[in-house]
Amino acid sequence: MKHVKAVIFDWAGTVVDYGSRAPMGAFVETFEQFGVPVTIDEARGPMGMAKRPHIAALMALPRVAAAWEARYGHAPGEADIDAVYDVFVPKNVAVAAQYSDVIPGVAAVTAALRADGVRIGSTTGYTREIIDQIVPGARAQGFEPDSIVCTGDTPEGRPSPYMIYRTLPQLGVWLARDAIKVDDTEVGIEEGINGGTWAVGVAVSGNAFGLTEEEVHALAPDEFARRRAAAVERLRAAGAHYVIDSVADLLPVVNEIESRLARGERP
Repeated sequence: MKHVKAVIFDWAGTVVDYGSRAPMGAFVETFEQFGVPVTIDEARGPMGMAKRPHIAALMALPRVAAAWEARYGHAPGEADIDAVYDVFVPKNVAVAAQYSDVIPGVAAVTAALRADGVRIGSTTGYTREIIDQIVPGARAQGFEPDSIVCTGDTPEGRPSPYMIYRTLPQLGVWLARDAIKVDDTEVGIEEGINGGTWAVGVAVSGNAFGLTEEEVHALAPDEFARRRAAAVERLRAAGAHYVIDSVADLLPVVNEIESRLARGERP
């Protein structure tokens, strides 16, 4: 009997958009428009969260909050978060389709999983209107999950497990331990841990590296190793049971988890 019943993937940085680039320009442009610039590194910090909480987290950064108060005469509040979010979403929708390239290996790995009877789910920090821009391109390149659960579909986003809880019944899986969550962000790993699934971190293709595939290949070996070690540590610290470079490396991990479940082990 097959023990691993489902694999639930994140989207940006995990199955599409190598380096998780799409939201970055939108965040930076939006804060620039409000006269309170943020850096790419600051914008990447809360990646994986729903976008409004992500914006709230950025505005809570002491440097950003101080800059906001200097500009507007008050600390950022809920109305300010809403105002920034309302500007951000159309920017992210506008660029999303340009970042729908499927990461190498994803189509082959998900096809192999399906051939083995494993269901393919997905959760995302994107809203439905953003993911709708990405799905057609991903489908054309061989990635089409059986389920997509977005921010806004559940009472709360990551790191809560609500999206996992919504995904499992859509996939016909009722034991969370029979599912694997694959994600490139800390809050996405926490989502899986909190939901009772196995959690596999993606170190190189995602947010922790933040580079295109070409930029990754251009790194000197020692610089690559340094960045990779830092990304692995971040994901392990969030609770990942395994960390891989990209989804292309997933199948051996699925096989190992299958063996562990067969022995009666649990996440």
